Amino acid sequence: MFEIREKPSMVERAMLVSICLPGDNVHEKQAMLDELEDLVSNLGIGIVRKELVRTRDVHAKFLCGTGKAEEVRMAAIAAEADCVVFDNMLAPSQQREWERLIDVCVIDREEIILDIFAKRARTREATMQVELARMQYSLPRMARMWAHLDRQGGGSGGGKGGGGASRGEGEKQIEVDRRLARARIESIQKDLEEVRKQRSTQRKERERQGVPTAAIVGYTNAGKSSLLRLVAEADVLAQNILFATLDTTTRKIELPDGQPLLLTDTVGFIRNLPHRLVETFKSTLEEAVLADFLIQVVDASDPEALRHFETTLEVLAELGAADKPMVAVFNKTDLIPDEERASVIETLTAAVGIPVVPMSVVREQGADSLMNACVDMLSHRVVSRTYRIPLSRSDIIAAMHRDGKVVSTEYDGNDALVTATLPKSFAQKIASYAEPGGEH
Repeated sequence: MFEIREKPSMVERAMLVSICLPGDNVHEKQAMLDELEDLVSNLGIGIVRKELVRTRDVHAKFLCGTGKAEEVRMAAIAAEADCVVFDNMLAPSQQREWERLIDVCVIDREEIILDIFAKRARTREATMQVELARMQYSLPRMARMWAHLDRQGGGSGGGKGGGGASRGEGEKQIEVDRRLARARIESIQKDLEEVRKQRSTQRKERERQGVPTAAIVGYTNAGKSSLLRLVAEADVLAQNILFATLDTTTRKIELPDGQPLLLTDTVGFIRNLPHRLVETFKSTLEEAVLADFLIQVVDASDPEALRHFETTLEVLAELGAADKPMVAVFNKTDLIPDEERASVIETLTAAVGIPVVPMSVVREQGADSLMNACVDMLSHRVVSRTYRIPLSRSDIIAAMHRDGKVVSTEYDGNDALVTATLPKSFAQKIASYAEPGGEH
């Protein structure tokens, strides 16, 4: 068929390669090669060797020159690798050239990420989004998938002349598969458009109710789902693996000032996240675009924490959400050595330039500070003051308890003096009952 091949059942020993092009930062390329090791390991493939290949010029055929390419081939043979994984994004023609040269399966970073997403997808929406991205990736690579039929030599003869077919079997199969793939892509896109409409309807209902929203964003495996589990006491999947969450999960919580808040977990980001994944997951990631503010979770114990923070900002910019109000949660502080913790947090805080909450979700430390930070983020939405409500208007008093946080209630004859923190929209409706000078 025309799906990406199932690598884990085909290969066991992978050599990882990163081609360092002119202008690339060597330190960052090495960090990404280490990150690729985590990605490949998540597919159950063993790593037998890692190579950082530096090149002075960009070459169309292999990215690097033929001499460097030959060195990669020899290294793969020496390591007895049955697969070579490139951290670079390879064009279909480059992938074919590398496979001809090395004679083993060649995969790039995008294909690895797509395979991980395919393993993690649980809901119908996530499955469709991943399938769409995989189809779009596979479409220009179909010649590579069926080349073996043409190499077997000619088509089947017809009639007494025994003449071969004018085109190879592989070429015929490619045309069939391309038609099927394009039809499937169109079908999935229509289904996802229906999902987007449903999400839009749900959001409009939330907006009608006036409940503020916050989206939890951040680098993959920073602890986003674990954070939602902690603060919302939610039954949310939280695992110490890359891209454990591909689906949004929304939970309603109450902040210390009585405001309700809808918290939404989102898919994790990663450096060089394929653009097609950002596009296909747009309906899911729109939760971040439309939220009132963002909570970016950062693994503060990771040496690359600041780069991960910046990567998240880059993806948010691609989504049009770069200017959203944001609070940073520096998670996993328990993994930082005691003698370094204060210095690390101080350095990161100075670098990010937004409100910061240090936390250890696994130790349940810092949740109260985060809730107070959320109150600050929404301070413009509420009013705290005292109201004189006639006891005959018990409906208003009940609504104040339901929609806000009542701090105190005193009685003065036939009136109740109610001090409360209320949403501005509600406070405006009962402004005529406000006590003069009763604002807090």
